[in-house]
Amino acid sequence: MKILAIRHGALGDVIQALGPFQAIRRHHADAHLVALTGMPFAELLRASGWFQEVWVDGRPPLWRLPAWIETIRRLRAARFDRVYDLQTSTRTAWYFRLMGSPWWSGVAAGCSHPHDTPGRIDMHSVDRQTEQLRIAGIAAVPPPDLAWLDADIGRFALPDRFALLVPGGSRHRPAKRWPAYPAFARALNSRGLIPVVAGTGDEAELARSVAAEVPGTVDLTGRTSILELAAIARRAALAIGNDTGPMHVTAAVGCPSLVLFSAESDPARCAPRGAVVYTLRRPDLADLPMTEVLNEATRLARPQHSVDPS
Repeated sequence: MKILAIRHGALGDVIQALGPFQAIRRHHADAHLVALTGMPFAELLRASGWFQEVWVDGRPPLWRLPAWIETIRRLRAARFDRVYDLQTSTRTAWYFRLMGSPWWSGVAAGCSHPHDTPGRIDMHSVDRQTEQLRIAGIAAVPPPDLAWLDADIGRFALPDRFALLVPGGSRHRPAKRWPAYPAFARALNSRGLIPVVAGTGDEAELARSVAAEVPGTVDLTGRTSILELAAIARRAALAIGNDTGPMHVTAAVGCPSLVLFSAESDPARCAPRGAVVYTLRRPDLADLPMTEVLNEATRLARPQHSVDPS
């Protein structure tokens, strides 16, 4: 049997699909399983060991007709026996129509196993996909085994005890960013937690603002893969950040994670899932007091958690 599982991302979306992906793998233990995802997540899904192949979907716009035709040609030629569409987008609905209507779990009109529960879009992503797979015959979606989500991080020379800060987020949604990270980092440092700042390369200015307050801050912006970020989170005393992709990674690997939400997003629908996750929310994050964040961070931090030299 040949099976396709689709999830493009952003990062948080793909991390939250890891449990469903592993459930599909376990349910079809002997199948040839192919993942269709975006370029930034191909390495991650290959590292899982759950897929015989990982295909990158460039998601060409309709006006780029040759690229669109090539995408559909490849999907049709594969002759998948089943498709689990965890993306459930307008694009993947077109894939369903143009692939010749195979066995399909998703929301495309006319598909064989529709997830047509009223209010599905208001469900948390993990719960929504769990229900979708149940309708398709996969009874259980337990938390995934993520022992593979690790890497050698010796090159970063991390301090023995540190807090991982993720002060960035979507550039086009600045209201999702809490503005008090520099002063917060100074307060954490006074409690023996050295700041380690993670994020994309274009968030380096945020790391510099923290370093200006706390000498010895470790700036990892733009320097880590997803696997390395996970490894760093495994060794952190805790992680604090906005509603952004890296916080889904920290939570997934068991790092105590404090996630800050504004009116821009709803934790009931998209909060990271993990063993120890706590959220704070204000309509405007500028109104979230540093003392409240610091109290929760102090409560959540692991008492002693040294970096593994490997």
